[in-house]
Amino acid sequence: MKKFISILLVLFLIPSIVKASDTIKVNKEVGLASNAKSAILIEPVTGKIIFEKNSHEKLAPASMTKIMSMLLIMESLDKGVIKWDDKVTASDNASGMGGSQILLETGEQMTVRDLFKGIAVASGNDAVVAMAEYIAGSEEEFVKMMNDKVRELGLKDTVFKNPHGLDTANHYSSAYDMAMIAKELVKYNEVFKFTSIYEDYLRKGTDRELWLVNTNKLVKFNPIVDGLKTGYTKEAGYCLTATGKKDDLRLISVVMGEPDINTRSSETNELLNYGFSKFKAQNIIKKDMIIDKLIIEKAANKSVNIVPINEYSIVKEKNKKLGKITYDLSLNNIKLPIKKGKKIGKLTVYEDGKEMNKLDVTINKDLKKANIITLYGRYLKSILNGNIKFK
Repeated sequence: MKKFISILLVLFLIPSIVKASDTIKVNKEVGLASNAKSAILIEPVTGKIIFEKNSHEKLAPASMTKIMSMLLIMESLDKGVIKWDDKVTASDNASGMGGSQILLETGEQMTVRDLFKGIAVASGNDAVVAMAEYIAGSEEEFVKMMNDKVRELGLKDTVFKNPHGLDTANHYSSAYDMAMIAKELVKYNEVFKFTSIYEDYLRKGTDRELWLVNTNKLVKFNPIVDGLKTGYTKEAGYCLTATGKKDDLRLISVVMGEPDINTRSSETNELLNYGFSKFKAQNIIKKDMIIDKLIIEKAANKSVNIVPINEYSIVKEKNKKLGKITYDLSLNNIKLPIKKGKKIGKLTVYEDGKEMNKLDVTINKDLKKANIITLYGRYLKSILNGNIKFK
């Protein structure tokens, strides 16, 4: 049986949420991404589409493919399947990769952290294959994981044939799908420690020291941009999935099939600048926000705070009026023990009485079963306090 707690938290001067399916119709005169074969601009918390152009056209994604590879790496780290300091041994297959590389040699060992840096900054094909083999056992099994994730996300325009993005028959995606994959990746804040690097080194201080320079030049020239992934092959043209944050608002843009690097960068800048000029976001739910208290008599702690798992910002066009925000908390059937971070229910967000979003909630510390001594002590205390009376 679910427990429903109505929390009437009226937050004044807060903009209303827009459904993920809503698309702002941008005037054609705006002239955004005019040289790109396809493009999109989204707000990743809600998935709101601000602008799109041929966003579902199936095209070669080149090294933007690595956004999915990085997402699977981050999920493996999050689940404890691998660790940042794990040593990965490069295979013949990994070291033999063409295109952009970090010059792995067969048998060379490198940490997951350094390999991830090599993927995020230098777009190393050898690095991503080494990680694919380490996580899944083979490149082929990792590609299966990539396509399983595509289906899990409900994406319709994508089929992956490799983890790196070199041109291969029937390897394709779309601006929309790449934005949705990036939307999942940016949930991991640690990613930005790597994607925001403009230049760094691998094998520092050795005779094989390698200077890395980010293929995404906007990381250096636009202070708002902190990721995400470029791509280029002859078939794909110049592609870029970029993300940046201004105040509480993060945006993700994708351009595909641009004619050259400069156009790719300038049209990405125009997309992001347009979004930041037209929209605003306000953080209304922080991870340390106490939503309610959970009291369980048979728990050792008895009382813990219910908190959101993720932060949440609401996004609105700057010229729109504000709405009234309220919440309903719905808890699952609680069974002890409960680990901090485990989903225990949903916080439903409403704007002017209309449902806008559902957020997962958890508890702020572990809840264990109380032992018999603790339970007996509580029982005696209840008797002494008069809470239990005998006839």
